[in-house]
Amino acid sequence: MIQIAASILAADVMHLSREVHLMEDAGCDMFHIDVMDGIFVPNIAHGPSLVSAMKRKTSLPLDVHLMVMRPERYINRFIDAGADFLTVHFETVADLRATLKKIREAGASAGVSVKPGTDIRVLNPFLDDIDLVLVMAVEPGFGGQEFMVDTLGKVQTIRAAGYTGFIEADGGINLDNLPALMNAGMDIAVMGTSLFEAKDKFAFVRQVHALTRAPFMDGVQVP
Repeated sequence: MIQIAASILAADVMHLSREVHLMEDAGCDMFHIDVMDGIFVPNIAHGPSLVSAMKRKTSLPLDVHLMVMRPERYINRFIDAGADFLTVHFETVADLRATLKKIREAGASAGVSVKPGTDIRVLNPFLDDIDLVLVMAVEPGFGGQEFMVDTLGKVQTIRAAGYTGFIEADGGINLDNLPALMNAGMDIAVMGTSLFEAKDKFAFVRQVHALTRAPFMDGVQVP
């Protein structure tokens, strides 16, 4: 079964505690927290204080996505705040292998993301060092964008390269494109607008689970 990472970017920030508990009760598996610096992406959002506050409110894993330049500067701060997964962008680091090692040594699972215009095969030399590959299905920086269909090919390509860790997809994911992503080899669906704007969030999560009945073996679905 696909895991659902509820994207806080789409939540009602004025009632975030309520939103967190609602997502837990609905059956989401983790929370996805986007961190943006206004430089790598044209928006600013979230910091270690939010991660720390959420860690006090939920027992679900926190999946933190650093859309920032020179992310190695913030690794310890976000992991100390409670990040369970910490993802950096391939485009923002000078020494990816050293950055991934630093994340793991600090106590989190190490993730790497690529922008839609970056060839996913640039990650092939590093696959043994990566716990999670995050495939962006939209241009990073804003929620509510339309899903890019070629994301499916990127998921398939990274699986075909022999990668057996988590593959996560983020951006415009909904009930229509979810089955195809699962069949391509995705394990974790970051869901924002489609989830938080659903009239019945409980029914929406049930529909997701019904669409993705493939067994989830040891946390990794291998096609």
